[in-house]
Amino acid sequence: MARVYLVLALLLTAFWVYSIVDCALQPPTRHRGVSKPIWLLIVVLLPVVGGVLWFLIGRTRRSSAPRFQAPDDNPEFLGRISTVSDQDERIRRLEEELAALDSEAEDPRDRGHVDPPSTDDDSGEQTRGGRS
Repeated sequence: MARVYLVLALLLTAFWVYSIVDCALQPPTRHRGVSKPIWLLIVVLLPVVGGVLWFLIGRTRRSSAPRFQAPDDNPEFLGRISTVSDQDERIRRLEEELAALDSEAEDPRDRGHVDPPSTDDDSGEQTRGGRS
């Protein structure tokens, strides 16, 4: 009978340590009821009962915690996106505005460009040291 009590005490101690570690490692968003430090006190001061309370009341399940959802998997987000025809219309309007602006403004490449004066005589070759 002493062996049964020893095994039972060992199992209860392991459960108590596991519940302390689980309570300590859970993010604060996964605690229900009271804050994280209070849950730790409950689990530590009430060894087995505190652990049972922690797993039944204090700890939230993963499924109830908010989960990240990709935008293309979120129907609410997809419903807020404007239709393709609205986007096509906006692109067409922006292209028209850009074309109008291009036709009004002069070409910026022509602004600072000046053609060099052309000389038809051979004086340039003689000043460079060329011999005739």
